[in-house]
Amino acid sequence: MAIESRRHEIEGQYGALRRPRRSWLLRGDFLAAMLFIAPWIIGFAWFQLFPIAASFYYSFTSYNMMQPPRFVGMENYSRLFTEDALFRKSLANTAVYTVFSVPLGLIVAFIFALLLNREIPGRALFRALFYFPAVIPSVATAILWIMLLNTQGGLVNNVLKTLGLSPKPWLTSPDWTMPSLILLSLWGVGPSVVIFLAGLQGVSRELYEAARLDGAGPFRLIRDVTIPTMSPVILFNLVTGTIYALQVFAQPFILFGSRSGNPGGPLNSVLMYSVQLYTVAFNQFQMGYAAAMAWVLFVMIFGLSLLTMRLSTRFVHYE
Repeated sequence: MAIESRRHEIEGQYGALRRPRRSWLLRGDFLAAMLFIAPWIIGFAWFQLFPIAASFYYSFTSYNMMQPPRFVGMENYSRLFTEDALFRKSLANTAVYTVFSVPLGLIVAFIFALLLNREIPGRALFRALFYFPAVIPSVATAILWIMLLNTQGGLVNNVLKTLGLSPKPWLTSPDWTMPSLILLSLWGVGPSVVIFLAGLQGVSRELYEAARLDGAGPFRLIRDVTIPTMSPVILFNLVTGTIYALQVFAQPFILFGSRSGNPGGPLNSVLMYSVQLYTVAFNQFQMGYAAAMAWVLFVMIFGLSLLTMRLSTRFVHYE
């Protein structure tokens, strides 16, 4: 009897704890909360979820915006991998750009962050100057670099002439267009520098002092203390940089499309995946085919991000 009465007492206390939640729902607080967030939910569903679902459906159709979509099954995906040479060309160009630009950007941004983390005069000004290119619109940046890399009279070639070197056809030769685009990617390392700087502020000074007591020099401090401690930040910049590189659009589109009308550059040497997707969708009006390209890009980004996160357990060290 004592056990049974104790069970009823506990159930009564538990019911008393649950009653306020029921009364909260009955008072209409839940309804009021839903009404407040309803504009966001409606906007998210209409402008995010619906376009995603619609693009997935259109990827299995032949759709040109002039006629109703016609279901074709896997034909778009089959055509991408078996018939479309420009798809393979843009995929290869994007892979080359990503493989070279992302590690190079990480290295340059990390070096700049190490320099800006030191106690130097005017450090705040230098930090602002390094971030400043990131706030300039991509269109303005591309136009600026068109003038800088111009074969005739461009500032870069004028500097090369001053140094006794021959000018390079940065924007007109298939051999130099990809290096030009990769070097241009370094212009926007400001956000990565800021993120690295924030991570460097969190590196424990005690670790540096202990390493110095063991005889570690500047390079060993970076290799054995800074890089392992900063590995989560490096991983973040690696993932976000890869995602951005796989979707690069504005720079090649303006840099080469504004000069020759072909955003892929001479011999399509810098035809990027996003540029080809844009061309298929808004120049050729093959919306179903472009939707299939977009989903292929999504799978690639998701797969590479997942693979990077899985492999990161080998070199990322969390406190």
